[in-house]
Amino acid sequence: MTESPEVHQSTRTSAGRPLRVAIIGHAFMGVAHTHAWRTAPRFFDLGHAPEIALLVGRDEARTRAAAERLQIAEIETDWRRAVEREDIDVVDICTPGDTHAEIALAALAAGKHVLCEKPLANSVAEAEAMTAAAERAAASGVRTFCGFSYRRTPALALAKRFVEEGRLGEIRHVRAQYLQDWLSDADTPLNWRLDKDKAGSGALGDIGAHSVDAAQWVSGQLIEGVSAMLHTFVETRPLAGTAEGLGGSAEAGAPRGPVTVDDAAAFTARFDGGAIGIFEATRFAQGRRNANRLEINGSLGSIAFDFESMNTLEYFDARDDQAAQGFRTIQVTDAVHPYTDHWWPVGHGLGYGDLFVHQVADVVAALETDTAPRPDFADALTVQRVLHAVEASAQDESRYTAVDRRDSGA
Repeated sequence: MTESPEVHQSTRTSAGRPLRVAIIGHAFMGVAHTHAWRTAPRFFDLGHAPEIALLVGRDEARTRAAAERLQIAEIETDWRRAVEREDIDVVDICTPGDTHAEIALAALAAGKHVLCEKPLANSVAEAEAMTAAAERAAASGVRTFCGFSYRRTPALALAKRFVEEGRLGEIRHVRAQYLQDWLSDADTPLNWRLDKDKAGSGALGDIGAHSVDAAQWVSGQLIEGVSAMLHTFVETRPLAGTAEGLGGSAEAGAPRGPVTVDDAAAFTARFDGGAIGIFEATRFAQGRRNANRLEINGSLGSIAFDFESMNTLEYFDARDDQAAQGFRTIQVTDAVHPYTDHWWPVGHGLGYGDLFVHQVADVVAALETDTAPRPDFADALTVQRVLHAVEASAQDESRYTAVDRRDSGA
């Protein structure tokens, strides 16, 4: 792995000057992040309005076409030149996982703040090196953020508030599912998300990482051990076809290549606060487009969240009169709820893209107040270590495997 050189002093923005951002990657996440950087100052009071200064991609023609569509004036085909530019304040990494560590380490060494998509890296060793570099850079005012965007769902943030307020009492059970179906067709073409060298893992890291982060964040407890299974249902896929969303359609007669990641992950977990958990992640659940679910049961009550109904939270209070007990549906659109006072009148819900807007607002607020951001690289490292333990357990006949939180000295 590339060693991180001495960290330069943090890029500072003078009063009134825009916060200049370089977005590395222009596919799904690059578009989502572009939308967010542009939209956040229109709804949130940001002292430094973000400005997308640069879009970076490997292929000049595709990058230029994306920049024209997204109305970004300047492009670059080498991320190294982007992170070295003195006029760039924030490097926003929206690339496959195999490139995260190298880009982030170089950006931190150049004194740039870094927002990196999840999962943080493709291995614990890379994540540890990134976190160690982030800790060194923090001494010079450089900040790091990891894009676990579902934390910014108002309903999920309200669930965390309820746990912190003690409304659920002692946390006993955590159930997390992330169900998608875009790989259900065995002839969906091979892409980078199905290549372990690029993606690190399959459903486990792509969507299961979100579940691990949400479960730990909302419950306030860390996972300390797991017993896991990973499975690949379709072991080869067409090498040529047309991309459609995350998946696509195969070219007739196209040769097939190997799938080297898991299609589905399932594991039980023990939390350091005494709770037990059940997790499932799959991209083969027919009819489930993006069912990101979390339920937490405590001694005094429960919460249940499903992103397919993202503007509501189900809440049960065991202290209610028995004759009136039952889950109540909270419409999380009121000004008293997280983030929602910046948007529309009560009852007018939000959507997927708005989570990234909240993320930008939180990033800019942390930079303006020079406060520690959450989730940062250290938070993301806790998730990476759980993913590693899941893989280790699955390779060892599902034996219970402790999450190793020892610092390797990276």
